[in-house]
Amino acid sequence: MDLQDFVQQGEGREEDKLAAWHLFQQAYECQMRGELEEAITLYKRSIELFPTAEAHTFLGWTYSFLGQLHEAIEECHRAIQTDPDFGNPYNDIGAYLIELDQLDEAIPWLEKATQAKRYECPAFPYMNLGRIYERKGEWEKAIDCYKEAVTLNPQYRTAKKALMRLVTLMN
Repeated sequence: MDLQDFVQQGEGREEDKLAAWHLFQQAYECQMRGELEEAITLYKRSIELFPTAEAHTFLGWTYSFLGQLHEAIEECHRAIQTDPDFGNPYNDIGAYLIELDQLDEAIPWLEKATQAKRYECPAFPYMNLGRIYERKGEWEKAIDCYKEAVTLNPQYRTAKKALMRLVTLMN
């Protein structure tokens, strides 16, 4: 998301949106440097000024880095309330549920992610669905999901490897 997309979202004062954007950017930079507590603080400040689905989702992602998956899921629910068209939080909930070994509970979230109107990485939920189906021994479904992930992103090496590995196992 760029500044213009950020500022065009929802109701709010332009000054608050701009300040929230800068806080969001700072939070992301801290997160990428591994300064997770500082990132959490900055994401929260951004949300206080102007809540966005992105800020809630990235705050959740930061919580997941700390192993706080339930808090991460809560932030994703807040992201969905803020913008139900944003695909990332649906996929992230599914991914966190996979980590919690709640595979069946993850599937509907990942399926919703595949239908999201606004999602920059639509291959991710297919990859995650493939992981679930593979773990459940439903290899044909897993292969179909991996194929879709590769179709959506031909450069997605993880999906390519998973597809080739599973196809090889079945031969």
